[in-house]
Amino acid sequence: MRPFTQILKIRVKHLIRKQLDFWRLPQLVSSTALGIIMLGASLTINYSAGLYTNSITNNPVQDIILDNIPVFRTGFIFVYGALAMWFFVMIILILNPRYLPFALKSIALLVTIRSIFTIMTHLGPYPNMTTWPQNNLLEKFSFGADFFFSGHTAFPFLISLILWHKKIFRWIFIVLSLFFATSVLSGHLHYSIDVFAAFFITYSVFILGCRLFTDEYEIMYGKKPKFTLGHD
Repeated sequence: MRPFTQILKIRVKHLIRKQLDFWRLPQLVSSTALGIIMLGASLTINYSAGLYTNSITNNPVQDIILDNIPVFRTGFIFVYGALAMWFFVMIILILNPRYLPFALKSIALLVTIRSIFTIMTHLGPYPNMTTWPQNNLLEKFSFGADFFFSGHTAFPFLISLILWHKKIFRWIFIVLSLFFATSVLSGHLHYSIDVFAAFFITYSVFILGCRLFTDEYEIMYGKKPKFTLGHD
């Protein structure tokens, strides 16, 4: 049996080789850089959309689920659970750089599409919505009136689709998506339609991303997409 230090050394060498193989190719670097620019642009759009929706918030509406369940204090999970998840995603993508171009552009696409939806839907917060910690990074991305659709549900589900061929990550992010869906409903932080629609919209965004970013998909999996879930 190999000593732990020897195994660690081999894995570190493999990681360094994988990073060098990726970053030495100009087309991969440029594709990743474009993805970062697209993500930055989408977050700018999201910020503007959030300010707009906050300025014209309307009255709350009844909800078949929220009307029938008590409110739970899930604000801490809403803020710090989401930040922890994104830190985890960032580590995975950095350690597996071939996923970066497609993931960055697909996330940017999802953020942009969600921003468009939020400015179309002007619902007020549910009356007994739980509070969450203030003065945190999430406040730059979530504004309290941007309900449709739930980003906390959509984003981990998108990551599960992107990492579908890595079974452990697929199930981790599916579970996280369901966990956040439950937490935002339990805290009355989203209407039920925000949560349930997120899965269908996100899958559609993923397929759209496969069609728009075919070269990036090929970098990720070494073949063109077939537009079916779980294909080999």
